[in-house]
Amino acid sequence: MALKHGGDDIGSVTLALDRKSGFCESTSTFHSKREPMSLPPNQSLDVTTFISSQPHRGKTAFVDAVTGRRLSFSAFWLAVERVTTYLHALGVRKGNVVIILSPNSILFPIVSLSVMSLGAIITTANPINTSGEIAKQIDDSRPVLGFITGQLVSKLAAASYSNLPVVLMDENRVSPNKSQNHENRENIIGSLEAMMETEPSGSRVKHRVDQDDTAALLYSSGTTGTSKGVMVTHRNLIALVQAYRARFESEQRTVCTIPMCHIFGFGAFATGFIALGWTIVVLPRFEMSQLLSAVEIHRSSYLSLVPPMVVAMVNGWNEIKSKYDLSSLHTVVAGGAPLSREVTEKFVELYPTVKILQGYGMTETTAIAASMFTKEETERYGASGLLAPNVEAKIVDPDSGRVLGVNQTGEIWLRSPTVMKGYFKNEEATASSIDSEGWLKTGDLCYIDSEGFVFVVDRLKELIKCNGYQVAPAELEAVLLAHPEIADAAVVPIPDVKAGQYPMAYIVRKAGSNLSETEIMGFVAKQVSPYKRIRKVTFLASIPKNSSGKILRRELIKLTTSKL
Repeated sequence: MALKHGGDDIGSVTLALDRKSGFCESTSTFHSKREPMSLPPNQSLDVTTFISSQPHRGKTAFVDAVTGRRLSFSAFWLAVERVTTYLHALGVRKGNVVIILSPNSILFPIVSLSVMSLGAIITTANPINTSGEIAKQIDDSRPVLGFITGQLVSKLAAASYSNLPVVLMDENRVSPNKSQNHENRENIIGSLEAMMETEPSGSRVKHRVDQDDTAALLYSSGTTGTSKGVMVTHRNLIALVQAYRARFESEQRTVCTIPMCHIFGFGAFATGFIALGWTIVVLPRFEMSQLLSAVEIHRSSYLSLVPPMVVAMVNGWNEIKSKYDLSSLHTVVAGGAPLSREVTEKFVELYPTVKILQGYGMTETTAIAASMFTKEETERYGASGLLAPNVEAKIVDPDSGRVLGVNQTGEIWLRSPTVMKGYFKNEEATASSIDSEGWLKTGDLCYIDSEGFVFVVDRLKELIKCNGYQVAPAELEAVLLAHPEIADAAVVPIPDVKAGQYPMAYIVRKAGSNLSETEIMGFVAKQVSPYKRIRKVTFLASIPKNSSGKILRRELIKLTTSKL
């Protein structure tokens, strides 16, 4: 452990740290028990340059699980350099935003690292989002260029930026210097494949990129219903890479099935594992049989999964053991949402040679805050692991603001090199989330035990976690209240074994209305992504609210669980 017995020197101050828990009585702060990770002192450093400079002996960087196409590390970095040069020639400059709208692809990291190399900002859009949801992201982030698959080009139609210049990610016959009409769209300016294959001419002036510059803009659902752009800096991502180096072995094989547009997938497969020299086998989307086949064929040793995927492996064990050879698999990393103790214990029982490492993080902490490293740590069932290297935490009573100690439950505040820069163009939200000393108020109720393990108890935030995605109840309530026959509405989570949670709605119909559950669910389904759809409707005479008009969700959640 990194902590010194009896205390830890920070500058000229000696802190009395409890070696077992990492708690300092004098500051009421929990310190990481992990060995501190070193961060590069050079302020003028972009994450792409940092990752490309990391030593390893890996040969194959990416494999397309569907086509079998392979990219060696040398071919991968050559493609990044060529695309970077073309982007500069197209006029992309430091601070510009570039959007990528694509399923998982071996080309996704090439685009992301190329954009960030210029000091430009990559923003990732979820391909399952509706045109309206994508339009909101485009209207907020104002990208100068888009990288999009041909199948998804039509989703730009609803955006006021429908004339956004577009580079196609899945066609290789378009010159990057010529326009081509594609489904009556004149704004397609080329293809990524052509950019990767053409030797760049001339040289570019490399602009100074600082570690504190924004590298990625990842949209996270807010409790107000407005999706906010989380500004992740080069320093955040460099710190994430260093945390990966501390946690994982070099030159392993893994299968990517979680979305690269999500911070969990982006951090792992577009930055972290590349720096470690891993071979990443890419599936465009999650499908259990394809995932297990890929593990067997490519002899994958690691898997990164969200809880519903772990549940599927537990429920399908009888069929899985008879059809697939998973003997190469030794580690599953579970993230995106809490994994229940019952599921963890069952997984360990059914897959005794596979350790399951849990973690806790959020988009605002660049996916990492606490994690498990070893098999011994996995035996602390219900925990999310120890605080990650260089992470500090406070447990704060949400009502009184009093800072709490070991084994006391309150809101967890975090301070670390991975905490975001803030919310894009939203100073008010940033100020309410990060205080003047750099503490991020997570909105999660946690406690840290006497051994330093973090336990997530509940969420103060009202976000619903469905299949690893965040769903803001207020967003769905706004959709419901737009229906002419709905007088009032409230959305709460309903537990689900596979998905974790689903949104359900409590509805007050207007006088004389006979609006049905099916009609309401269909009305919402037309306007939102599949994971945001309402799965159950209950009709009430009134929605319980406090004196200021705030929905009393806890009462509704109790009502929901009492009927299950």
